[in-house]
Amino acid sequence: QVQLVESGGGLVQPGGSLKLSCAASGFTFSGRAMSWYHQAPGKEREVVAAINSAGGTTTYADSVKGRFTISRDNAKNTLYLEMSSLKPEDTAVYHCNSVPAFVIGTMTYWGQGTQVTVSS
Repeated sequence: QVQLVESGGGLVQPGGSLKLSCAASGFTFSGRAMSWYHQAPGKEREVVAAINSAGGTTTYADSVKGRFTISRDNAKNTLYLEMSSLKPEDTAVYHCNSVPAFVIGTMTYWGQGTQVTVSS
């Protein structure tokens, strides 16, 4: 079955950096476009960045352009998000998912996510 395991989050000071990882299994990772999403407290989940199946095309939300880099290693079935120049407004739970997101039954599948907190 589909499994997405996010890791790499933590507490970081403004201006700092983090690298998130998403280990994927249960599907053909190299055949799917993937995205990173974040959800801040009290807000809707939104797309942060996306990458095509081969890794050659990426897109970013305006709020993270020039600061975040999405990448993937299809040999390792792993998606990455390198975050730099972090701001307090980047504080959120970060999830990865396929594009479109996986649906199991009638529910969209989400992993446990990884918490990123940017604070001094």
